[in-house]
Amino acid sequence: MLKIIDLKKKFTIDNGVDNHILNGLNLSVDDSEFVTILGNNGAGKSTLFNLISGAILPNDGTIYLDEKDITFMPEHKRSKFIGRVFQSPMRGTAPNLTVAENLALAYGRQNRKNFNWALTKSLKAIFRDKLAEAEMGLENKLDSKIKNLSGGQCQVVALIMCTIKPPELILLDEHTAALDPKTAEDVMSFTKRIVEKDHLTALMITHHLEDAIAYGNRLIMMDRGVVAHEFTGVEKTNLTSEELRTLYHLKEG
Repeated sequence: MLKIIDLKKKFTIDNGVDNHILNGLNLSVDDSEFVTILGNNGAGKSTLFNLISGAILPNDGTIYLDEKDITFMPEHKRSKFIGRVFQSPMRGTAPNLTVAENLALAYGRQNRKNFNWALTKSLKAIFRDKLAEAEMGLENKLDSKIKNLSGGQCQVVALIMCTIKPPELILLDEHTAALDPKTAEDVMSFTKRIVEKDHLTALMITHHLEDAIAYGNRLIMMDRGVVAHEFTGVEKTNLTSEELRTLYHLKEG
């Protein structure tokens, strides 16, 4: 599904020195894989997501998605088949619009010509069913503005917006980092249900070592702009957070 070959990205800092963030990163992700990503600050995790989504372009290397070369495809075109949920609960949504209006925008994103802006009863019923799956009472907040929701509720809406029409790939960019532990657990549980139900191909950056081990079928460690190690199968299942922290000197938070 996703194949990244020799991906490189550098930024020129104030003194004219090149800061190399990705240094020939290679990564292959199969269809319906759920891959969790760990790494210290500066390892290149967010840069990788920005390159996959098209927010920035690489200096070298190639990105294939479902055998299509998307390396230099504009971000707005990629957004039709790549979903992304950010760390900030408000990012990726329109805070001054209602929950129903936000979901309607996402629902019509792939079919703008035929999109009916009227929020019909049948469309609201679809949204209500989707929201009810999160078990956060959001099905009763269709007419509430996003900015009036809790952080966890915002993230659930953002998740549903990205997956109401299942994307080819979803990027989960530390999407529980700004939430309290109980809410983060609820959002992660909902995330797992969506990924498994729709057989999504997912990449998730997290700084929670336990989540990296507990979720997904594969864990990769990034260091200095490359994939330093991978854990799958029994090796991943038997990992402990202490082992990860010792092995890679990781700091939580």
